[in-house]
Amino acid sequence: MTLLRAYFRRYYWVYLAVAAFFIGSALLTTRTVDAMAVTDRLEQTTCVVIDPGHGGEDGGATSCTGLTESRFNLEISLRLNDLFHLMGYRTAMIRSTDTAVHTEGETIAQRKMSDLKNRVTTVNQTQNPLLVSIHQNMFSESQYHGPQVFYAPTDGSKELAKALQQALISSLDRDSKREIKPADGVYLMQNIQCTGVLVECGFLSNPEEEARLRTPEYQKEVCCVIVSAVSVYLNP
Repeated sequence: MTLLRAYFRRYYWVYLAVAAFFIGSALLTTRTVDAMAVTDRLEQTTCVVIDPGHGGEDGGATSCTGLTESRFNLEISLRLNDLFHLMGYRTAMIRSTDTAVHTEGETIAQRKMSDLKNRVTTVNQTQNPLLVSIHQNMFSESQYHGPQVFYAPTDGSKELAKALQQALISSLDRDSKREIKPADGVYLMQNIQCTGVLVECGFLSNPEEEARLRTPEYQKEVCCVIVSAVSVYLNP
């Protein structure tokens, strides 16, 4: 019981944030959503597969302060997993440590392909999955900012991306003009068989945004928006 109380104290703000987001869900839809009813219906159906991009020897992009993208992706994904659980969802993590998920390959390229194939297999072998892949953006110029959502060529993916993009911009970066895009050329997104989106949470090349992305508080805000938008999408 002591552990349970400590757990709820730790995430008390999350309950408040999610409740507030659902009450104010006019940002996403024209009606409010009963969060408890949502999770009751989905607990035995949809499984949210969370993919922290990169990992291990594949660190992805390097931020303006020298941190690897894989670190940001994992921290946000672990918080996202916790929040989806709190809301009653079944989840599956592609990775939960800073490691790659390859099982073979003598060269970096071979291990990278093995990693990608294993991610696809995990998603496609999950019962009734919905994929959320977490990444960070990077550009040679530092002024660019804002989250951006890419979508798989599968049923529902574009619609989910639209809901997520609207929520992320409205809640986190109202000055951003970024729009959703198809995930052309992204192996994982092109080979899954379910609804899937890739969320670029922000630009690691932008000093202000990178500084926010390093903080637990902002990471939790990102996660609250994603969970709320997914819930609204699944329950129109």
